[in-house]
Amino acid sequence: MLGSDIFLTLLILGLAVLIELAAIRMMLPMLVQGGAIRRNFCNDEIPVAGGLTFLVAVLATFIILHFFNLFDIGGVEFYLIAVMGMAFLGFIDDMLGQRDSLGFRGHFSLLFTKGRLTTGALKALGGGMIAIYVAMVYSADMGELVVNFLLVALFTNSMNLFDLRPGRCIKAFLLIFFPLLLFQGELFLAFLPLVGAVLAFFPGDLKAKVMMGDTGSNVLGVTLGVMAVWGLSLSVRIGLVILLVALHILTERYSLTKIIEANQGLSWFDSLGRSDNRSGQ
Repeated sequence: MLGSDIFLTLLILGLAVLIELAAIRMMLPMLVQGGAIRRNFCNDEIPVAGGLTFLVAVLATFIILHFFNLFDIGGVEFYLIAVMGMAFLGFIDDMLGQRDSLGFRGHFSLLFTKGRLTTGALKALGGGMIAIYVAMVYSADMGELVVNFLLVALFTNSMNLFDLRPGRCIKAFLLIFFPLLLFQGELFLAFLPLVGAVLAFFPGDLKAKVMMGDTGSNVLGVTLGVMAVWGLSLSVRIGLVILLVALHILTERYSLTKIIEANQGLSWFDSLGRSDNRSGQ
């Protein structure tokens, strides 16, 4: 049993890496040709919405595994729906987003005062519905539903907060992902396609060759939320919600980049592997 699990783990990771590399090679030029480019914090024009390759790698890996009867997707269809929904909302924001109304309050201020629906507000509303959907699957009562909803929604937005410098979002994701993976039981295999794709994408992200965009960070965030809802006790989930709320309050008042740069250890880890040493807001 252990031997077969190890084999399947390596197979899934290897398959996801190969599909991700192929997706990067084919899709990034497509994004550039389609005008999906944006200036990053170094003022370089690079492809945005590169996280779309995560969706391709995850879905293709699951399809292949299911076709050969190596993995039954029957128990994880809600996760795939959540990933596809969040990726779609992130892609809309990456492609059509108005950069003049960044921030939660900015988007909803325009919505409620002027009746203007921004892509950011659409992402928040749609993401909220997806978070409710995920929460309903694994909630025994209304109290747990609220906790699970907040966990998925806050984790999703937290990855957006980290996606401001090359590699930062993926580093934060991996630091949380692997501890959560220990609590997933037999369903840990369901999350391996994404981490394989992320590891293949990581070098290009570190070198500031591509931005995953909200398309990618949404996928990473909702995955962490699903894993937390799926594998952790209610008390631990409540603790995580409190920490995530504190993070959001902190980043509403202060620049996350400046906080990181002010701490020697965090600054070193943040710049680890990056090909630039420029700082910004």
